[in-house]
Amino acid sequence: MFKSPGSVAFSIFNYDIKFYGVMLFLGMLAGIFTTCLVSKKYYKNVDLDTLTDFFPILIIASIISARIYYVLLSFDYYLNNPSEIFAIWHGGISIHGAILGGLITGIIYFKIIKKIPLLPYADVISYGLAIGQCIGRWGNFFNQEAFGVPCNLPWKLYIEPAFRPLNFAQFSYFHPAFLYESIWDFFIFLILFFIVRKWAKNRFGLVFFFYLALYSFGRIFIENIRTDSVLDVQNIPIAIIVSILTFLISILGIIFIIYKNKMPANS
Repeated sequence: MFKSPGSVAFSIFNYDIKFYGVMLFLGMLAGIFTTCLVSKKYYKNVDLDTLTDFFPILIIASIISARIYYVLLSFDYYLNNPSEIFAIWHGGISIHGAILGGLITGIIYFKIIKKIPLLPYADVISYGLAIGQCIGRWGNFFNQEAFGVPCNLPWKLYIEPAFRPLNFAQFSYFHPAFLYESIWDFFIFLILFFIVRKWAKNRFGLVFFFYLALYSFGRIFIENIRTDSVLDVQNIPIAIIVSILTFLISILGIIFIIYKNKMPANS
């Protein structure tokens, strides 16, 4: 059984430091370290100085876009609670928004400003993304959010009454959906590093599109059990719709890169 110890990690001068922010910070550090390590050892065509110069820009742009995306999907709530728009420590960032913002930022930085290929950098960043998400998802645990429907499994998650959805108020234990996604993100890293990396060789972009495809595939299933979708379209969570579209686009990207390089899949 899981139970959150609360959202506050520690206090400095009467200012509470939230676990959510701590886990995001640790996830970013782990992601940067992983990206640099993989880049230095396996991607000689990626300039490490250029990559490290890009990290601060990527982090800021991704956080902003992730928050904007979430706020837009919860527009009615934030329209009535404008002071909460900037309260990111309460949770409420979207990985889909972060990926979109990061991709746009990468295109501008590498293709337009630096005038160098984007895809090798997108590949190495994908390894760090998977590890960063694996760790960052634990911020949801401390905030008691991103959990699933009620369950009574050995790894069930206790949710305090104040955080339970009204239609499940009588239940105490729920699926730890955040944990499922954290584990899936770690497996994505293993698949990318031990399988896709070796298979891709010089077909740049394959690791990135495989990351998108794998994450989207897992998210489709995990989202089905979550209780906190911020927006539904015809009773389908928007996260599932976006994940399906991302998955399909990623498959097309994989096919295009393989065809473009004119290399057999078993080469």
